[in-house]
Amino acid sequence: MKEYLEATEIIDWQHSTVLELAKTFASKHQTPEAIAKACFEWVRDEIYHSCDYQMNPVTCKASDVLKYKTGYCYAKSHLLAALLRANGIPVGLCYQRLSIHDNGEPYSLHGFNAIYLPKIGWYRVDARGNRPDINAQFIPPQEQLAYKNKLSGEVEFENIFSEPLSVVVEALQTCSTWNEMLNHLPDVSLAALDKYSLILKVNLK
Repeated sequence: MKEYLEATEIIDWQHSTVLELAKTFASKHQTPEAIAKACFEWVRDEIYHSCDYQMNPVTCKASDVLKYKTGYCYAKSHLLAALLRANGIPVGLCYQRLSIHDNGEPYSLHGFNAIYLPKIGWYRVDARGNRPDINAQFIPPQEQLAYKNKLSGEVEFENIFSEPLSVVVEALQTCSTWNEMLNHLPDVSLAALDKYSLILKVNLK
C-alpha cells in the first residue's frame, strides 16, 4: 500500500494547509471509515466543481484545490487523495470514459477515487459534486458514483492509480480558465489503452 500513501507533486499532502485540514477530520472521527466519509463529503460539498460554478482558476495540485476552493473532478480527486493519505488511509485514482453530451462523440475522462477500507477493501467514491441529476454518496459496501456507463464507448477502467494520468495533469496545467478546460477535456481513446496500461472493466454495447 506504500504507493497509495505517498506525497507527490500533485497529491501534496505534506503541504501545511492540507495537513491542517486533514488533522481536523482526524480529531473528530475515530475510525478510518469515519475519517474517509468526512473527507469525502467535505470535498464533494465544499470544493466547487469548476464547470458547474464557472469558477477559475483551473487547479491541479491538492493544495491549490484547497486554496481556491474549486476544481474539475480530477482536481477534486487529488485533494481527497491528499486528505486521506495525510491520515494514513491508502487511496488511489480511478477513471471512467464518458460521453460529454450523452449522445456519443466526443468523449472525455472522468476522475474519482478508490479508498482502501480495512473492513471491505477497495471502495470507490466520487467527490465531483452533487446536483439535481447527480447523487454520489459514501455508503459502503455499496458504491454510489456520479455516473453510470450508458453508451458504447463509455467505459470504466479497473486500474487504481497511485498518481494521476499524465494526460489529465497536462490538460489541467495547460488550461487557465474553466471554459478553456471544458473545450480541452482529456481523453484516452479505446485504441490507445495499451499506452496507458488501462484495463477495461465495463464496456456496454
